[in-house]
Amino acid sequence: MQVGVLMGGASSEREVSLKSGTAVLQALRKKGYKAVSLDAAENLVSLIRRHGIEVAFICLHGKAGEDGTVQGLLEVLGIPYTGSGVKSSAVAMDKILTKKLLRYHGIPTPDFVVIEERRKRYSGIPYPAVVKPADEGSTIGIARVATFRELQEAVGQALAYSDQVLVEQYVPGREVTVGILDQTPLPVVEVRPAGGFYDFAAKYESGDTEYLVPAPLSPAVTRKVQQAALRVHRLIGCSGVSRVDLILAKGMRPSVLEVNTIPGMTATSLLPKAAQAAGIPFGELVERILETALRGNKAGGESKEK
Repeated sequence: MQVGVLMGGASSEREVSLKSGTAVLQALRKKGYKAVSLDAAENLVSLIRRHGIEVAFICLHGKAGEDGTVQGLLEVLGIPYTGSGVKSSAVAMDKILTKKLLRYHGIPTPDFVVIEERRKRYSGIPYPAVVKPADEGSTIGIARVATFRELQEAVGQALAYSDQVLVEQYVPGREVTVGILDQTPLPVVEVRPAGGFYDFAAKYESGDTEYLVPAPLSPAVTRKVQQAALRVHRLIGCSGVSRVDLILAKGMRPSVLEVNTIPGMTATSLLPKAAQAAGIPFGELVERILETALRGNKAGGESKEK
């Protein structure tokens, strides 16, 4: 079986994707799989045909890789792939649509306002606030603001990545994340950035962020957080693997921040940390994710996994 590890691409998250893909490629080869790397910035159809790819392990992050585009291409080609299907990927990538879906189903999530490039309306902004591009990951373009001037600057920067910006109420609390592997929640990870805010620098550059795995929570709160994450995973229709980010505010009430359908697989990524805490080493994690692709075989339609 020839496995194609899709990585790179042309999104703003290319470098993170290359790190994830390289780690997965090495793990697959150590497990004895025939695996090759495919850079999605090139002609992907040509690469897939040239290498005789039979299953795709998607390590693409951001636009054109995590938003259903590549997933749709693979379905047209009849190639099974890891992660969620077209519709679920598109929904999760759109932070605004995800927030509206959560609200509709009564799932707690911070209040928010949407700002567009063509119509910049700043009324109703809850300070302090968190500014995010509507369809980026890896904390790219994210900023915390406390004044109107900071808001304008952050919105301008976020609009460089997306034509819509999500301005979300900043909720003080404990930031946690839950990986879902094959419909089973992994141990909760608590994220404690040294500066108090988890932006791109805190995630990838400073090295000062502390990750507590498993998070020091009571069994009752742990179950509550895991159940909330699993509910969101199922609501969006995610398959195989996902990661749900939440904030624990007053009363240890989980509030959902966002959903990641292709969690990072780098040395500092949260999903591998959670899996390790569950007794699943990196190589086994990679193999289990691959197995969900082969078992679910989304080629030809959305996954039926529930």
